[in-house]
Amino acid sequence: MSDSKAAVSMRNITKTFGQGVIANKDVNLDINKGEILSLLGENGSGKTTLMNMLSGIYYPDSGEIFIDSKPVSIRSPKDAYDLGIGMVHQHFKLVDVLSAAQNIVLGLPGKLDLKSACARIREICDRYGFDVDPDKKIYNMSVSEKQTVEIVKVLYRGADILILDEPTAVLTPQETQKLFDVMRNMKKDGKSLVIITHKLNEVQEISDKVAILRQGEYIGTLITKDTNPQEMTDMMVGHKVELNIERPEPLNSALRIRVKGLNVVNEEGIKKLTDVSFDIYSGEILGIAGISGCGQKELLESIAGLQKVESGSVVYIDDDGTEKELIGMDPLKIKELGVTLSFVPEDRLGMGLVGNMDISDNMMLRSFRDSHGIFTDRKSPHDRAERIVKLLNVDTPGIETPVRRLSGGNVQKVLVGREIYQRPKVLMTAYVVRGLDINSSYTIYELINSQKVAGAAVIFVGEDLDVLLQISDKVMVLCDGHVNAILDGRTADKSEVGLLMTSLKGEVTD
Repeated sequence: MSDSKAAVSMRNITKTFGQGVIANKDVNLDINKGEILSLLGENGSGKTTLMNMLSGIYYPDSGEIFIDSKPVSIRSPKDAYDLGIGMVHQHFKLVDVLSAAQNIVLGLPGKLDLKSACARIREICDRYGFDVDPDKKIYNMSVSEKQTVEIVKVLYRGADILILDEPTAVLTPQETQKLFDVMRNMKKDGKSLVIITHKLNEVQEISDKVAILRQGEYIGTLITKDTNPQEMTDMMVGHKVELNIERPEPLNSALRIRVKGLNVVNEEGIKKLTDVSFDIYSGEILGIAGISGCGQKELLESIAGLQKVESGSVVYIDDDGTEKELIGMDPLKIKELGVTLSFVPEDRLGMGLVGNMDISDNMMLRSFRDSHGIFTDRKSPHDRAERIVKLLNVDTPGIETPVRRLSGGNVQKVLVGREIYQRPKVLMTAYVVRGLDINSSYTIYELINSQKVAGAAVIFVGEDLDVLLQISDKVMVLCDGHVNAILDGRTADKSEVGLLMTSLKGEVTD
């Protein structure tokens, strides 16, 4: 039976994939009218799969779905839209060369009347507090604007039930607050909202209730104001987890990397870095804050020898004080110089790992050149893979499993584990916990801290400012390829960092 107060009731929902892999098992969930529900769970707990069944992307193997107490069959996204259900996915589904209005009406039946569509879009924006120009091209939009278009798109189609998958993943604090204001307005208008997120501070701020999944099963629902992050985490994981990120004082003050006057122009001729200069020392973590696309990727790739540099210098200082210029060298030449540098890129399978190779062979990519004789050493990578799987609790049938068959979170664990195993003098990470649950993220933070304690210079690009400020000794704020500020991580203010991320230094006002 469904709950008469619920906009959605899911009863005994079960979904399996492939060789009997259970994604959801007998899940019961209610989403009430005029309510914001947070859906929590570790990676692989079945959150997105469950919502994909509600939005018509998957169909359950068994169980029932009720909308307004009436049983329904949702076999496609069109069925979901017809029932007033819309999902905004983590990866946007927009056509870059079209305008916001064109994307919003794309695929709708009937004759296209763009003028009427723009008027309707502006009406929706005024009603809920969105800020979007219907005529603006998608390729000219920020991440926040693109997300706004996606939300307006589902509202334009008549959605009363909205599902937002990791909506704040790449937003600044100010953009997140703006989104939350809009969500509250939609809630006041009677909309039902589900937010999938790993950020517990946001869960507490925006949601009315929290539903928790563990290993595909429904664990329970909590009233947000009556719970706390520790209780939510314990329910997700099934045991007590300490979430405090340790930040030991730097023990080694030797200069390791000196970047001076770095300028980078990408293949499209766009300036991505302008006169970037900073130092990083052994035994410290330098956090880099900035909105997506502000130059973080180009900066790390320049240091790693993967990005062509227009001008400037990147000098590596060895333990004996020997200075080595890295600009103009590829990663192999940098390694041959004796520079022990590890890079965990943002693109896990594109740059980090080979999807069709198993875990053991992906370990070997880092070590096969070290083999002596005509035969490649396969035993060491095999042993390394087994240790990393055990240390990071990688969920895999075995180390012979191709990494493309692993979940995104487990792929990330394999990549981080491989790079940290090198015991680098310089460790660079880009969004190292993106898509990871709290328990896994905590393990990664501990590993990064262990590298710092061991004397590595760590460059940490992160999207969660709370974590960035908690783990970093220094925070460098990038805005449009410029260094706006380098702050003390222990005293930096989150709001100040957010402003510096979005306005060039001379433009920042109180």
